Amino acid sequence: MSGSQTSSADLDARRRRILFRSWHRGMRETDLVMGRFADAQIARLSEAELADYEALLEVPDPDIFGWLTGALDLPKAFDTPVFRKLKRFHAHDRPLDL
Repeated sequence: MSGSQTSSADLDARRRRILFRSWHRGMRETDLVMGRFADAQIARLSEAELADYEALLEVPDPDIFGWLTGALDLPKAFDTPVFRKLKRFHAHDRPLDL
């Protein structure tokens, strides 16, 4: 997968910018984690959730990846409903069919 599978045509400017930033983070693994989540959820996020998600986009990739994998403790400031949605979105109880 090389990037977003979601058309940004129907999104407002803020959501288009967030979608782009989600797929262009720097570390490919985080691009996939953040980008896939944004593809699936960006149109549904509330204004408050968008603000929390934008704060996550400012965090360095190794920190986000560490928080999601449990390798690093999640700071209270980032323990938000949108982070929990992101983590649930990528939780799997069986092998993925790729």
